Amino acid sequence: MTSTRPRPGADPGTDVFDAALKEFFAGRRAEAKAISPAYAGAVAELESYVLRGGKRVRPTFAWLGWLGAGGRPEDPGAPAVLRTCAALELLHASALIHDDVIDAAPTRRGAPAAHVMFADRHRAQCLSGDADLYGTGAAILIGDLAQGWADDMIRTGGLPAPAQQRISPVWSALRTEVLCGQLLDLSAEAGAAEDIETPLLVDHYKTASYTVERPLHIGAAIAGADDELIAAYRAFGLDIGIAFQLRDDLLGVFGAPDTTGKPSGGDLIQGKRTVLFAAALQYADERDPDAAKFLRTRIGTDLSLEELATMRAIITDVGAVAHVERDITARTDRALAALENSSAGDYAKQRLRAMAVSATQRTS
Repeated sequence: MTSTRPRPGADPGTDVFDAALKEFFAGRRAEAKAISPAYAGAVAELESYVLRGGKRVRPTFAWLGWLGAGGRPEDPGAPAVLRTCAALELLHASALIHDDVIDAAPTRRGAPAAHVMFADRHRAQCLSGDADLYGTGAAILIGDLAQGWADDMIRTGGLPAPAQQRISPVWSALRTEVLCGQLLDLSAEAGAAEDIETPLLVDHYKTASYTVERPLHIGAAIAGADDELIAAYRAFGLDIGIAFQLRDDLLGVFGAPDTTGKPSGGDLIQGKRTVLFAAALQYADERDPDAAKFLRTRIGTDLSLEELATMRAIITDVGAVAHVERDITARTDRALAALENSSAGDYAKQRLRAMAVSATQRTS
């Protein structure tokens, strides 16, 4: 097994986070087998899901938040920090599994989504009842399990009691905010929200909070950072997190399935009320009412390839893509300025700058 102690230098690498996750799952296997083969099989699928791909962005932000606030990789407590950071990946898995159920998304990271995988297993084993209903129920339950185990991993990670006390309210806020964001997203789609402010609020709580802002806050809290650095981290994290989601919105419409791991134009087919779509409606209402009507009537439907191409052309031609690109640039610049003016250590600043660019300019 790969050691959970960070390698020489400041960056632990994804393999060290994966080692911490594998160690955690190993401690759960005997317990699962003792309960039942069906439960053990579900736990094995969850482990495979968590460890299958992923850039470990959230644990890395938490680790860098700790480093920037004075943490050192050679500290005896560094492995406990790594385990705590790795717990964010379990929470992330929970959010992805539930999100795919909510969206009825068929794939995730280039493989069947969890609910699809469980439904396929039901059919392959010729089990009784409705396969899709079984798949949905099983996915909801292992998503819940992932969130519960994230709590366990935080609690048993080995942090000293004062650090545990400091991160407890931050962890609670993170869990609440991501669920709030999911509900806001669902409500925005159901209400056919057309204003730009609503999807920005969703982006704050569904993405920015648990992707960048709160992971940095957790790392800073472990290290006992002062309020000024925490505020700078959160300002950086909010803007980079929203910019990250804005890039994801563009990829959800224009990204290639072989690089995004998601269906082409999936956000339009699923009826996602993103900032990109809201901007497209706003500009189309002003410049091309017929195009605006087409967007409103076709969003959230089973689009043909021709209709999908038409929607993409409208979104581009009315200026919505340029609008989102400008917002990404402005938020990235503002975030980098907040980081530069903070008291974070030089190495953490360097790595956070690089991650900000990577997160906002990515193609997958």
